[in-house]
Amino acid sequence: MGSNKQYDGYKSYDYLAVGDDYRAFTLPERHSGFDPYEIPLTDEETERAREVAADNYVVSFHEHPFYFPDDLDEDLWDYIREGRAVTAYEHLAETALDGVFDMHFDGLASIHSQHGWKWDDIVHDVSMRACDIAHSEYAIRCDGVNDIRRAYDEGKLAVVPALESAAMIENELDRIEQLYGMGVRSMGITYTASNALGTGEGGIYKRDGGLTSFGVAAVERMNKVGMAISTSHSSPQTTLDVCEASEKPVFDTHALARRAGVGKRGASDEELEAIADTGGVIGILSSTHLPDIDTYMAHFEYIVDLVGIDNVAFGPDVLYGDHTALLEVLADFHGIELPETTLQNPYVKGLENPTEAWNNIIRWLVKSDYTDGEIKKVLGENILHALEESW
Repeated sequence: MGSNKQYDGYKSYDYLAVGDDYRAFTLPERHSGFDPYEIPLTDEETERAREVAADNYVVSFHEHPFYFPDDLDEDLWDYIREGRAVTAYEHLAETALDGVFDMHFDGLASIHSQHGWKWDDIVHDVSMRACDIAHSEYAIRCDGVNDIRRAYDEGKLAVVPALESAAMIENELDRIEQLYGMGVRSMGITYTASNALGTGEGGIYKRDGGLTSFGVAAVERMNKVGMAISTSHSSPQTTLDVCEASEKPVFDTHALARRAGVGKRGASDEELEAIADTGGVIGILSSTHLPDIDTYMAHFEYIVDLVGIDNVAFGPDVLYGDHTALLEVLADFHGIELPETTLQNPYVKGLENPTEAWNNIIRWLVKSDYTDGEIKKVLGENILHALEESW
């Protein structure tokens, strides 16, 4: 898959001299010490998978499509302080992806601060990635739906700048416009911790205050600007309030279904239905919450049965590196008590990184006899259709 991709061989920051202009770190191999897995197909199914990959828009709703350092204990914080995420262009070109929502450093964005999510951290992260992408002929920064369609036509990858929290806007609505001007096209309300907009999903205190009055104003401004709104990592009441307040589709870029067997980490049926009722789309989350791709696709099928196939897509939320170890660092950094269902697996078989995930998602859909029309919708058309209303 991805044989039509016009990868130009560019590596992150090739326009600089490594060692003189910036510090380089040892990066992991593609499979991070785990055995790769590919869903077995017959010759006929393999050919159909190739055709599906070539004939459809393929969009990931949620990824961190870059490397983290090989030695997280030794190098992680120095890597983050360097402020230069190294995008895995060469491995992304091995996928069928035409568009990818890039969530940046997000909860680890402590480039200039002790605890992250400050304005300077986010501006640095977003603008540095923009400069890197601008030097690649293969990757283009996505400004709108037509850029994803153009990437498909030209064998390129449209990278959608996205953020998982609006914490950095503090109490300034105009910062939404500034972020939009920097290229950000999707933003979450909260990232686990509560902020000026609403209640997050995590923390010691379990009171759910929902969306604040400022949060309502922020939703209205995001609607006016044309920035997609995500409720990932928001509390249940915040999610329901956002769906009520927004005049445009609302998204959860990476979700699991609580009733499909992941305990508190999953979204309730009520939340998932509320998002779908706005015309929004739910991306299915992998991370390290599940043992394998079959369990992952069980959540996909549960949510399809609940809200309909027009409102579901995929947002695996994976990266190139040791995801399990990284989540342990993230939880400690933010003082989060991880649910018992989290980190129970060293990695999710068949979904180790974006390359493996998107190869196997397509293979699973083909092996499970989904129709061409159904596959077209969930691989990308649902997202593009909703974004045409949101953007």
